[in-house]
Amino acid sequence: MEKKIRQYLGEQSLVGRTLLCFDEIGSTNTHLKCLALEGAEDGTAVIAAVQTAGRGRMDRSFQSPKGKGIYLSVLLRPEVPMERLMCVTALAGVAVCDAVEELCGVRPGLKWPNDPVLGNQKLCGILTELVMMPDGTPAVVLGIGLNVLQSETDFSPEVRPIATSLAMELGYAGSVEELAAALLRQLDCMYGALRTNRMAGYLSAYRKGCVHLGKQVRLIGPTSQETVLALEIDEDFGLVVLGADGQRRTVHTGELSVRGLYGYAES
Repeated sequence: MEKKIRQYLGEQSLVGRTLLCFDEIGSTNTHLKCLALEGAEDGTAVIAAVQTAGRGRMDRSFQSPKGKGIYLSVLLRPEVPMERLMCVTALAGVAVCDAVEELCGVRPGLKWPNDPVLGNQKLCGILTELVMMPDGTPAVVLGIGLNVLQSETDFSPEVRPIATSLAMELGYAGSVEELAAALLRQLDCMYGALRTNRMAGYLSAYRKGCVHLGKQVRLIGPTSQETVLALEIDEDFGLVVLGADGQRRTVHTGELSVRGLYGYAES
């Protein structure tokens, strides 16, 4: 796998310069968190053909059938203010869309806060985890699971109604390794923007791609749900909503999930 990815990758500034490939792993995020604590270098990437214990947000599992998707984690050690790290998930969503558009000619939408979507279905999951180093400095482990060659039967009955793949939507039959290389390149560009605080282009792309804006959506919390109008994405990639009480407020990543009223991504 590594040889094929590097064949397409070219020279990287940071992300993917150290690339560790596995035929099988429990979770790329879990493995890379351990490597981070052992001193793995900035930009280290871990990729696997299959995950046996893939993880998503809010302790959900992420289905990772062998050879059908990109299961990738990247270690970021940026020397930036902590508040800027909160943008990593959104920036990664734009990077995924950039990579898919580069190879497939179609740009996915973005379901706030962290899911690239096609055909109103989930194409990709993104899990960002903060790791505190022994010296007190923060690092980020960014996990991406992109559905590439899956068919409907590769998803469990619970996931099937909301999930899709490039093959299902576009008939994509290209190389997983070529797409992985494109994703690493785009993540390398994204990381440069994060470190230099040149994120305006990513914010503009996120706002343009967000499928919820101007629509009623359902905010889903641990114990309650609320229907609101999604208004805009603020400068920190927060979702500004208008509640039933007529009050505007901003929802931040990690607080709540968003669903369309009549489907996964859009109402």
